[in-house]
Amino acid sequence: MARRARASRTRGSASAQDQASPYIRRALPFFDPLDDEQLARLEEQVDWILQEVGIAFRDDPEAIALWKREGARVEDDIVRAPADWIRQLCAKAPTRFTQLARNPERSVVIGGENQVFAPIYGAPFVRDLEGGRRYGDMAAFRDLVRLTYRLPALHHGGFVTCEPCDVPVSKRHLDMLLAHMTLSDKPHLGAITEMSRAQDSVDMAEIVFGAEVMEENCVILGNVNTNSPLLVDKVVTEAIRVYCARNQGIIVVPFILTGAMGPVSTAASVAQAMAEAMMVCAYAQLVRPGAPFVLGNFLSSMSLKSGAPTFGMPEPVMSNYAIGQLARRAGLPLRCGGSLTASKIEDAQAAYESADSMHSTMLAGANYVLHAAGWLEGGLCTGFEKLVMDADRLGGYQKLLSQGLDCSSEAFARDAYGEVAPGGHFLGSAHTMRNYQTAFYEPKLSDSENVESWEETGSLDMRARAHARWTKLLQDYEAPPIEPGLQEELEAFVARRKEALPDAWY
Repeated sequence: MARRARASRTRGSASAQDQASPYIRRALPFFDPLDDEQLARLEEQVDWILQEVGIAFRDDPEAIALWKREGARVEDDIVRAPADWIRQLCAKAPTRFTQLARNPERSVVIGGENQVFAPIYGAPFVRDLEGGRRYGDMAAFRDLVRLTYRLPALHHGGFVTCEPCDVPVSKRHLDMLLAHMTLSDKPHLGAITEMSRAQDSVDMAEIVFGAEVMEENCVILGNVNTNSPLLVDKVVTEAIRVYCARNQGIIVVPFILTGAMGPVSTAASVAQAMAEAMMVCAYAQLVRPGAPFVLGNFLSSMSLKSGAPTFGMPEPVMSNYAIGQLARRAGLPLRCGGSLTASKIEDAQAAYESADSMHSTMLAGANYVLHAAGWLEGGLCTGFEKLVMDADRLGGYQKLLSQGLDCSSEAFARDAYGEVAPGGHFLGSAHTMRNYQTAFYEPKLSDSENVESWEETGSLDMRARAHARWTKLLQDYEAPPIEPGLQEELEAFVARRKEALPDAWY
């Protein structure tokens, strides 16, 4: 296996737009609506769950044995522990860390005042205006990786941008990793669904970066869910032993439908999510102190008539704000969901729900935002048009977050007042000429022209404009350069592993 001292430096021929800031360095303050008394009551509930209720660690005797060796109170598979000890363990995880990308210019800092946007994760279906709704396949997956690479408002590749259902489950992670590592040079996640797949992810990352770099740096993360309520299964603990033992990162997300996997009250579900994630963080720090960890939150309200999840509602919006404050008090980076909707297509419902979900995620200060673009149908479907539509809005969020209100001397434009007479206009002033290219965010897809101009160009709605945009992005795609021999080495690894694995479709 190759041992590279550093990741290959790759400068593609992509446009300046593609080379935008690799992540958001936040200038706006966080939105913190909870007062100290509310936060104290939430943390008291978290501590009660950790100490009195406990979290089950199921089907993994190695995890249970580690908890027992370290002195936790274990009954069957229920682990209880003093809350102050769990918090001390969580404090060993870094408040912020850098995930290296194959192209160092695209490395991201996760935590602190930084925010990183990544696309949808895990959808078995895809949809676009031409092909309609269909099962995801490897061709669609590769196109989505290419689009994510081309969209500057998406800083991170994620991993399962759609499920490639035409490849056996036992082997598809290899093709997916190869696509992320060669069709893009942005950072990405790895596989977690089975321990050997997690190991393949770490091994392929070692081919790209080298063992020495991995010992000191995070180059790949896994994203796992607790099995709410109050259950951690072996998928989580085994992934931690693969990733964290190698000093790589783990994102742990309680997925709670409030009223089903958690109590129907938002406060109780927020506290439950914190307790589940903090217990897993503590386990990760027992495996390797200092291993990168991201505390996740995915709380959704639900229809109590049908059981269907609902998005953009006031309850999950408030949960984002609350979990943001609690995560910062715990000193842990935060992951939230992004442009979420239950809508089946890119319609008004999708716009409203996605905007409310993403806006609260932004203000809450989520450091890593999965599902920031492309999410449809409650996460069952990746929309090609939705991907570029969401990314268009993310660009606006990025400018708002990273720049805030400029109060410099240039921003106050005093020279312009000496140039423009009362009742005149500033369009031709020297100040306008100096700043017109960067003064306002210009969305790629919004049409602000008069109705006559819109009609002359075909009366295209947003979905049609989005379809034209993503097809053009793919037409103009050029793969980022890759270090000589690296692609062949990755392909050889994939071929060897696929030869050794039987086809399995579950």
